[in-house]
Amino acid sequence: MTSEMKVFHATITRDTRGNGHTIDITQDLQSAVRESGIQEGIAVLFVIGSTAGLTTMEFEPGLVSDLQRAFEGIAPAGAPYAHEARWGDDNGHAHVRASLLGPSLTVPIVQGRATLGTWQQVVLIDFDTRPRQRQVVVQILGQ
Repeated sequence: MTSEMKVFHATITRDTRGNGHTIDITQDLQSAVRESGIQEGIAVLFVIGSTAGLTTMEFEPGLVSDLQRAFEGIAPAGAPYAHEARWGDDNGHAHVRASLLGPSLTVPIVQGRATLGTWQQVVLIDFDTRPRQRQVVVQILGQ
């Protein structure tokens, strides 16, 4: 018996405040998986733009603060960046932070649900220095 692979596409759009604004998009992902009808496969998420990233975490204020502090230690907002010197802007740290975190995430789909732990949520983090409208492209592949 052969089953044909399906591909489903969705876009999650969120307004952000920048400066490390962290948004839980787990329910948006679960909704897309339900809508796709795919029971077994993978969901690939990709944020458009070079100053935002995706990851999983326990989405609670303490850990959000801890993560922000860690990024500030790795790529401080006030440090000199060649990107800023070249372009005359103020977001070199945002580009570095987003590059380190990465723009994409893959989540297994098992029995029609994105497979995440009890305390694990999918989050979008906008590192830019101003509010933006972010789009996360979701492609769900499977059967």
